[in-house]
Amino acid sequence: MPSSAPPYDLVIGDRAYSSWSLRGWLLFQAFGIPCRLHQVRLYTDELRTILRDYPPARTAPTMRTPDGVVVPETIAIAEELASRHPKAGLWPKGPKARAVARVLASEMHAGFGALRSHCPMNLRVSYLDCAPPDAVLNDLQRLETIWDWAWDQTGSDGWLCGAYSAADAFYAPIAARIATYNLPMGPKAMAYVQRHLSEPNFLYWRALSLTDGADQDFYRRDYPTRPWPGPN
Repeated sequence: MPSSAPPYDLVIGDRAYSSWSLRGWLLFQAFGIPCRLHQVRLYTDELRTILRDYPPARTAPTMRTPDGVVVPETIAIAEELASRHPKAGLWPKGPKARAVARVLASEMHAGFGALRSHCPMNLRVSYLDCAPPDAVLNDLQRLETIWDWAWDQTGSDGWLCGAYSAADAFYAPIAARIATYNLPMGPKAMAYVQRHLSEPNFLYWRALSLTDGADQDFYRRDYPTRPWPGPN
């Protein structure tokens, strides 16, 4: 009798805080690819323990394919899923839009260190002001530059490259950071952020993040708070 278990395994961290895990999960959920989730708490031995069964991985998210290949990086997860599920739509169909989407995903995977450091993802709170330093403001300006470039190149007026793609999944945690820390963005970029905050899969993930474990002290900040700026 054939097994009914999902064909992929995916190790994730805390939903409220693990931006990489959100990206990895969206690469499955948003494109209709089933997976079996294994959630662990960050800053505990849980991740190190479970990853003993996923060599050579060291981080969450980590994917294991049906044929047993361990894939521990989101950019590699995106490419491997796109290769194995070409009709799922992870990348745009058109070659120009597809190239733009890959540029955006690659820059997100490797860049924006100041923004990531000063504004770690936290889906449980939103702040009035986090006093972003110049390095963070420069990252925000770069985001607007490449988003505008993508919309110009692809003619899209919503998601970055037409229909929702892996590029948008990569920027979902950035949208969450902008929402959490009330970061300054222009009207078009902020509309894109709000699009993420209203996206059904993001809403589902955030709802779970509010209840799946205690707050992590590492992410606590003393800034004044405000209500979450998107739907709940």
